[in-house]
Amino acid sequence: MKTFILLDKDTKRKLPKEFQSDDNRFTENLVEYFLKRYTKAHDKVIDIFAGLGTTLFVAEALGRIPFGIEYDERRVEYVDLRKTTKSTIIHGDAYQLNSYHLPEMDFVITSPPYMHKDEDQNPLTAYSTRGDYQSYLNGLQEIFTRLKTILKTGAHVVIEVSNLKGKEVTTLAWDIAKKISHVLHFHGELIVGWQGKNTGDGTYGYGYDHSYCLVFQKTELV
Repeated sequence: MKTFILLDKDTKRKLPKEFQSDDNRFTENLVEYFLKRYTKAHDKVIDIFAGLGTTLFVAEALGRIPFGIEYDERRVEYVDLRKTTKSTIIHGDAYQLNSYHLPEMDFVITSPPYMHKDEDQNPLTAYSTRGDYQSYLNGLQEIFTRLKTILKTGAHVVIEVSNLKGKEVTTLAWDIAKKISHVLHFHGELIVGWQGKNTGDGTYGYGYDHSYCLVFQKTELV
């Protein structure tokens, strides 16, 4: 597996004004890179933190069958109106994914909402409830434990995430890697260096010029 790639951070799909101030999408070329590496035509692909639908749009364009779960109803409506494959994005909570009667999945790519270790609002509920960093990490572990039950054996899972700079560094990427490795076999990390106009002063947006794609797999060993 490669350990470093360089990609443009520019996104192709223009957003309506209501979403432009909170544009935290990963790019189409990132999704395309992993779909071509780990999937084939007609495979089922899911993003459990679907956001503004980049995974679903790219999967659809490449002939994969897209699924998504998104907490924000406005984002679900935006995505559903623009997809050809209807009714495959669910307005719901990733905690509840086992209740949505999803088929077995061939591949997962997602980026969870980020949390600094000194925050006290829970990103997994769109900041609508209080929480601490350890509870957030435990919540992610539980979500991926449930996700594992709908994965085909051999399916890969890619989590795109960054460490976060602040008064102190939050080692978010490494902490997530440790937690999810108790659930799925951890193959390692692919560092993505970002370039292009949307990198501004040369950073990814969280104090770094790169992010991490953590690569896991459902095997019989974990």
